[in-house]
Amino acid sequence: MDNPVAVIGGAGSVGRLVVAGLVSRGEQVRVVSRRAHPGGSVTAFRADVRDRASLGAPLAGCSAVVVSVEPGTSDSGPNSPKATMYDGVLNVLDAATAGGEKPHIVLVSQIYVTRSNHPINSTGRMLDWRLAGEDAVRSSGLPYTVVRPSWLTGGGTGGVRLEQGDTGDGQISRQAVADACVQALYLPSARSLTFEMYGAPGSAPADWDDLFQALAPDSATAR
Repeated sequence: MDNPVAVIGGAGSVGRLVVAGLVSRGEQVRVVSRRAHPGGSVTAFRADVRDRASLGAPLAGCSAVVVSVEPGTSDSGPNSPKATMYDGVLNVLDAATAGGEKPHIVLVSQIYVTRSNHPINSTGRMLDWRLAGEDAVRSSGLPYTVVRPSWLTGGGTGGVRLEQGDTGDGQISRQAVADACVQALYLPSARSLTFEMYGAPGSAPADWDDLFQALAPDSATAR
């Protein structure tokens, strides 16, 4: 890519794997995080999605933005899921387009977001606000990919199953999620997609393009 790629939450468990994948491709990477991050071959910015002003410099002129942040756990206020997963996403979209850019947005969400009766939604309506953040990305007019991982595990990546409709359950490795985010930035077949990720028997995907092409774009399917 000609311009930098920003990874918001780039010091987190998935974000740092996304950063490593982009660095291995020779990209200019900006790590955007509330925590300090070693410089190395990336540029580090301390910023918070809840603070729109802090996002201006790290997102200026970026070709793409990967958003992988965790919600707060308070029912309301600055540490609530709403503040991070909805208001924060709106702040990212605003900052990323402030100079007229139209970056590709990859948003890491989660399964269950359409199942508001799930027990984890009792914490600050976490699922509802994640879904609202997804909807903001889908309606932004920007190129985008929404990735919904199932329960995250460590270790390497094995087989991967992509689904749509948010009806499943299961686990997926953090590395597989990171790989999907990186691949989505390079493959046109990943644009305008929302999908869930689950682990499956077998080896890591050899052709992500085939996996993405088997899915229906959001204009042709329910969210």
